[in-house]
Amino acid sequence: MKIAIIDDHPIVCQGISAILAPEKDLDVVACISSGKEAECKLAEFAPDMVLVDLRLPGESGLDIIERLKPLLPNSKFVVFSTFSTTDDVLRAMEVGVDGYILKEMLPEELISALRLVSQGRPYIDPSIMQTIVQWQKKTASPLALLTPREREVLESLSRGLSNRQIGEDLFITEHTVKKHIGSILAKLGLDDRTQAALYAVSNAATSPKRHESPA
Repeated sequence: MKIAIIDDHPIVCQGISAILAPEKDLDVVACISSGKEAECKLAEFAPDMVLVDLRLPGESGLDIIERLKPLLPNSKFVVFSTFSTTDDVLRAMEVGVDGYILKEMLPEELISALRLVSQGRPYIDPSIMQTIVQWQKKTASPLALLTPREREVLESLSRGLSNRQIGEDLFITEHTVKKHIGSILAKLGLDDRTQAALYAVSNAATSPKRHESPA
């Protein structure tokens, strides 16, 4: 698996490269220091996964991920940061990251996390999950856990729309629709889209004002 890193600290890239060097299935192919550089250079490396620092000089790592997703539709994006505020975590979920890893994790934990993501399984650091749970307890309804886009998708499910129809309706890809549905099921503790549709109807889930730009 080819991995690219977007971080303005060279020591971070060097450290990750050293950790992954013995692993034959994990190969760091590029170290990028800014979003602009990433937009210009990453496509030529065709990385399978991109690790992105949350805080870069003058820009947000999440904004960079949003810009790179259309350019690298087959790449998985993972936040790799020291920050895990509730706002950061919820925004990351809305952007649709494939993982959220904290820099203080042990090398063996990092390797395991990257392999999980490479297999198509999202990885969220346990302490971040605790942040989400604590935030959930403070909200009046589980629906408050959903991002605005996820509420739109949930409302569409309640109308019996297919993934393709939801994508056309919200101007997003079917792949993005599937990721949103997976996130909805996880946050609401449901098993499938049918349960989600019934949940939406029984809880009168309504969508917020629709975004004009793709998720």
